[in-house]
Amino acid sequence: MGPVADADVVVIGGGPVGLATALYAVRAGLVPVLLEPRAAPIDKACGEGLMPGAVAALGRLGAPVTGRPFLGIRYVDGARSVEARFRGGPGLGVRRTELHAALAAAAERAGVEVVPRAMSALTQDPTGVRVDLDGAGPSSGVRSGPSASVRGRFVVAADGLHSPTRRLLGLDVPPRGVRRFGLRRHFRVGPWTDLVEVHWSPAGEAYVTPVADDEVGVALLGSGRGSWQDRLQDFPALRERLAGAEPTSTVLGAGPLRQRSRSRRAGRVVLVGDAGGYVDALTGEGLAVGLAQARAAATALAAGRPQLYPRAAARVSLPSAALTSGLLASTRTAPGRRAVLTAAHRAPWLFDQAVNALAHD
Repeated sequence: MGPVADADVVVIGGGPVGLATALYAVRAGLVPVLLEPRAAPIDKACGEGLMPGAVAALGRLGAPVTGRPFLGIRYVDGARSVEARFRGGPGLGVRRTELHAALAAAAERAGVEVVPRAMSALTQDPTGVRVDLDGAGPSSGVRSGPSASVRGRFVVAADGLHSPTRRLLGLDVPPRGVRRFGLRRHFRVGPWTDLVEVHWSPAGEAYVTPVADDEVGVALLGSGRGSWQDRLQDFPALRERLAGAEPTSTVLGAGPLRQRSRSRRAGRVVLVGDAGGYVDALTGEGLAVGLAQARAAATALAAGRPQLYPRAAARVSLPSAALTSGLLASTRTAPGRRAVLTAAHRAPWLFDQAVNALAHD
């Protein structure tokens, strides 16, 4: 018989998906320990638009968020645009720090133990996983000393786009195709629409999300490099909208965005959210998929069957991944973008159906 576990589940990474995994684990009757060396709230470069399904999931988790409602999505290519509105309630534009703070508070209320350390190594045996900690000191539930560690029956890696756990387990797959990067900044300006806008240009996309009555978040995505001002030049209409607006945050970057994994499971370790692979931010569906995967992981581990997780994770992520890949391929050129907008104008019901399917209504 192996050593006694410190926890049922060790969650590596305390971002929104890691916190949600810990909360779902508690609800499934498991005892989680969460490893996160950064102090809350944690900021990150992202679009900050929560689809209605993600808003509902957060409420059910006991982590309701407040923000600026938005009622749908508008795609813009120069003078041409097409939009679809949600049928089942609004989405929310929420600053990433507000989202993280809400989930961290919910985890604290649920009694989730957070160890302010990072993972340095993993060792699996037939009964559990030992997680060695980087620079660990005395902390509840952690064996301190030169080989400080915490042990769980299972491990959930929720450590993000460039997951150290994924690399450590040899699950990284070199990404193919164009490498895309993102930049995000906020501006003090009243939202000019009740929609999230996605502006297209030959260089990529710009996402405008209302996050307050007097503030918008702008994320620029594409394969090009350069400063914020350089990248913004590719979107003249948006640049004009923001002219004279006061920046309310510094520029944060992320990327390369596309990441691939050989599997979302290695023995008793499962990969959740971006750690298990990521296509792109084009459809704004990342958090909703991450929350669904967190729930699937907690369900599989509560049953003592981590082997059930990869198929469940694929089931909740495949529709979004397929649509995102298709849109990326078809909108990479000006004729492709025109074709997408023309098709949406000719069959608005189909565009509406696609948007609402992504919204998880």
